[in-house]
Amino acid sequence: MPEQTSTIAFQVMWNRLISIVEEQAQALVRTAFSTSVREAGDLSAGVYDVTGKMLAQAVTGTPGHVNAMADAVAHFIRRIGRHNMFEGDVYITNDPWEGTGHLHDITMVTPSFHKGTLVGFLACTAHIVDIGGRGFGADAQSVYEEGLYIPIMKFAERGAVDETLTRIIRGNVREPDQLIGDVYALATCNEIGHRRLIDMMGEFALDDLEGIAAFIFDNSHRATLEAINKLPRTSAEGKLTVDGFQKPITLKVTVSVEEDRIFTDFTGTSGVDKKGINCPLVYTKAYACYALKVAIAPEIPNNAASLAPFEVTAPEGTIVNAVHPAPVALRHIVGHFVPDAVFNAFDKIVPGLVPAEGAGCLCNFQVSLRPRTDAPVPLDARRSEVLTFNSGGSGARPEYDGLNATAFPSGVMTMPIEATEHAGPVIIWRKELRPDSGGAGKTRGGLGQFMVVGAMVGHEFDIQAMFDRGQHPAKGRRGGHEGAPTTIAQDDGTAMHVKGKQFVPHGRKVMMAFPGGAGYGDPAERDVALVKRDLARGYLSAEVAARDYGLSAEDIATVEAAVRRGEAL
Repeated sequence: MPEQTSTIAFQVMWNRLISIVEEQAQALVRTAFSTSVREAGDLSAGVYDVTGKMLAQAVTGTPGHVNAMADAVAHFIRRIGRHNMFEGDVYITNDPWEGTGHLHDITMVTPSFHKGTLVGFLACTAHIVDIGGRGFGADAQSVYEEGLYIPIMKFAERGAVDETLTRIIRGNVREPDQLIGDVYALATCNEIGHRRLIDMMGEFALDDLEGIAAFIFDNSHRATLEAINKLPRTSAEGKLTVDGFQKPITLKVTVSVEEDRIFTDFTGTSGVDKKGINCPLVYTKAYACYALKVAIAPEIPNNAASLAPFEVTAPEGTIVNAVHPAPVALRHIVGHFVPDAVFNAFDKIVPGLVPAEGAGCLCNFQVSLRPRTDAPVPLDARRSEVLTFNSGGSGARPEYDGLNATAFPSGVMTMPIEATEHAGPVIIWRKELRPDSGGAGKTRGGLGQFMVVGAMVGHEFDIQAMFDRGQHPAKGRRGGHEGAPTTIAQDDGTAMHVKGKQFVPHGRKVMMAFPGGAGYGDPAERDVALVKRDLARGYLSAEVAARDYGLSAEDIATVEAAVRRGEAL
């Protein structure tokens, strides 16, 4: 590297690194086999220095993947050993405790060599639809039941793929072509990042990444500390209770703003559950850090130094620090509630900054379809695994309404009906916003959505429900009202549970209503024009507009007449 490198040049290099990892992520979106990656963006990509510290992350992706993957590369270095790393290597794992929290995420790391010298690493993660075992769901009672475990190992050495490993993977999963396709997509994603990194180093005459790493880390750490030091030096507690599997669970957190750090402690949180909703600490840390970072320093790019001042701890044996061999397949359900718990504490430290509670966890379900067993079946009936990502509403913000059917904190996209139906013989009969589901407030909670799912003629199916907020809807903040709870039942009225694998016979449909976000502030303070707008758009019913917001019968009649005339409000 030249002796004198200007700040401008370093900033250009930093921006280039961010663009490199974003190209990584987009390459993965374009080449992945799983719809969860192609359509929902359930992935992450990043570039790391030679010690395994994250330099930059892709904008596309989820906080749970990115922030957990920030710790993962160091595990790869330790397990593989620097002496055993060669050009053309690719490493793989789905270890929940050294990866991103459950077996359904595959993380791949590629060492980057420049002029024969190891200079850094490229890494990426993607959620895969099936990893064998019981399938994606909460029903297992240990991680051994949840699928195939791949320890940190070499997928390829010096460019040669380990064919024994690929045969083992193929022999243990329900969708072998899809999974192996995703693995190759991940490896290719890293290769693209590596090529762009080496191009950049050549362009700027860099022999290593030490100079740009120091620039990134110094500036990010300093800016994050400046944001922290503007906060009052105090601590506060927050609580959040959600459905759990068979009994409610409570997340309890203490957030302490100290000199040069924010310390988050989950002491007092419920213990490990018998079913697979437990969360490894790495995933808890990922979302706790994310919550605080978006609250106080959202403009600072994510890297090892900007994350370092956010320290997170939880006692072993709590549901947010589940240790091996606890079942962890649906660790996202608990992990996605971590930000709301943290916000409940942080709101007491800095009032008027964080949103009300939202739907929290994604409203995912997986459909395992098969030919009907109660009668003859069509010749084209087939087995298939279809996973779809969906969202409830996010919580209202102090100055803005919550977002409708939008995933927060995960950030993944809701999957289109067409992509879901293309993946197997499933039919989505209904998918639309759920009126009146957003909690009333000065700013309104985001709406959840209705979904109705069934199967093509000749098929029955198991649905693996991965929901929450059935008994514990999102709570409003500063006078805002609760969001609507989750409901699920078959179309003949048969009750269903918000979690677990449940059989649906031929011809039956599953009716789902996903939760809304909570409101913020007194509904009486909401701008009447906004109430009228929501009524005109169908976000509110006339009954709720009158009951919760006090809209007069005359105003309601005026709005309804305008809608009938096709006039916009």
